Amino acid sequence: MTRVKKGVHALKRRRSVLKQTKGMRHGRSTKERQAKEALVHAGNYSFAHRKDKKSHNRKLWNIKINAGSREIGMTYSKLIGALKKNKIELDRKILADLAEHNPKTFAKILKSLK
Repeated sequence: MTRVKKGVHALKRRRSVLKQTKGMRHGRSTKERQAKEALVHAGNYSFAHRKDKKSHNRKLWNIKINAGSREIGMTYSKLIGALKKNKIELDRKILADLAEHNPKTFAKILKSLK
């Protein structure tokens, strides 16, 4: 069997790992083993936090909708209930954007519900 020297590929792999950990503190950016470990953890955190971001945004939308609807004299829960009752299918993202940037349009929507 022929001899396989894997120096080129090993070096390429090391360089790519160290390139990905560039900017990390302590030995994580210079030592191969610590860099690999840091990359594994970074991947896990980024996966989990992509999921968390969705719930965080929804909570923020609810807060914006609640603040906008209370200015007009309606609570968040009554607003959502009235929207479902009248079969108005505006999602929370759109409602939050209207409440924040277009309060007059948001007020028109609420008056149509009353």
